[in-house]
Amino acid sequence: MKWLSVLPQQCILLMTCLLMALDAVPIDIDKTKVKGEGHVEGEKVENPDTGLYYDEYLRQVIDVLETDKHFREKLQTADIEEIKSGKLSRELDLVSHHVRTRLDELKRQEVARLRMLIKAKMDSVQDTGIDHQALLKQFEHLNHQNPDTFEPKDLDMLIKAATSDLENYDKTRHEEFKKYEMMKEHERREYLKTLDEEKRQREESKFEEMKKKHGDHPKVHHPGSKDQLKEVWEEADGLDPNEFDPKTFFKLHDVNNDGFLDEQELEALFTKELEKVYDPKNEEDDMVEMEEERLRMREHVMNEVDINKDRLVTLEEFLRATEKKEFLEPDSWETLDQQQLFTEDELKEFESHISQQEDELRKKAEDLQKQKEELQRQHDQLQAQKQELQQVVKQMEQKKLQQGNPPAGPAGELKFQPPGEHKVEDAPKHPAEGDQPLPPGHVQEPAARTDQIHP
Repeated sequence: MKWLSVLPQQCILLMTCLLMALDAVPIDIDKTKVKGEGHVEGEKVENPDTGLYYDEYLRQVIDVLETDKHFREKLQTADIEEIKSGKLSRELDLVSHHVRTRLDELKRQEVARLRMLIKAKMDSVQDTGIDHQALLKQFEHLNHQNPDTFEPKDLDMLIKAATSDLENYDKTRHEEFKKYEMMKEHERREYLKTLDEEKRQREESKFEEMKKKHGDHPKVHHPGSKDQLKEVWEEADGLDPNEFDPKTFFKLHDVNNDGFLDEQELEALFTKELEKVYDPKNEEDDMVEMEEERLRMREHVMNEVDINKDRLVTLEEFLRATEKKEFLEPDSWETLDQQQLFTEDELKEFESHISQQEDELRKKAEDLQKQKEELQRQHDQLQAQKQELQQVVKQMEQKKLQQGNPPAGPAGELKFQPPGEHKVEDAPKHPAEGDQPLPPGHVQEPAARTDQIHP
């Protein structure tokens, strides 16, 4: 099993709030002292993929709504609760006709895409009894009962679906990571069973040595602490650690200049800490574990700093966090290698589940093999019947040839006429034009030769 890590993404509320484009507090920064290239003003920053199966539809709807002046003004004055409650969705009735038409087109395209997915699912299981409506109900980000027009209910459903899905996104990722770790351990133990005692002991020693080597790393600062941020300030930004200023730090790392630190901008702050523990060149360092560590760090900072739980950190929230005792005197941070990720009971349950799945797959494979053999048997039988019929036809044609009759075609016609063989009775009779029957006893005179010369 290969677990593909995907960075946690913004929910619909966050993406919608980004449309506000609130101005950050103006701060004078000497950009010449900062390493790397800054964000170019006016340049469009691409938002990362949300990881949702309807991500493209979500983005397109937001882009279209952003073009309507009225809706944008309402958005600027709306708070998170108004967006969540669906109050903002009712403003859709007041947007321009062009915007509504474009939203209708987007919805029809999305419905068509979902129907294609359903058809693919039906084809894969070869079950014509699947209920289309029942399958459509699983797509909760739009009103499938009205497939033609985009209504306020559709916007409300899109907001609620994306909010709910992304609130559970991190939880799902943690569960997948846990399965990934248990699968690693399961495969390691299964491999050890295939070795003799000497090789097994050697592998066990190597495993313990790699664990020890991975755990031998510099101290990891508590995410979001002063020490951690100052290290970024000095090593990543190239600024004097003695001149560390939280407000300036916030402005520097608000990459898209929208006045917030979003989840991706926060995760970027932990790169230096993660590099202390993980190196892609080292066999003992797992990059999947590194991304899980990054996720844990971001979640921790969000829980500590994000007061209103909108998954965005404002300048006010950030500055307030720097005034807490935990910012100056944080607890030590435990990395993944210092924690027990699963118990033996959980591993046994996981292995039991894998064994059950393997049995089911084995049974399916056996059934498929039987079906293949039956199809092959039927094929061989048909081939034998075909050859037998061809042999009978061949024998019949040979028999006809031996009797002097050429083989006949499907309609009874002769397939060929032997050259020079014409039966007299079959020869056509063409009496001369104008000839009349002769009287009895009259002998027909021979025809005059055309080459005779007449005076």
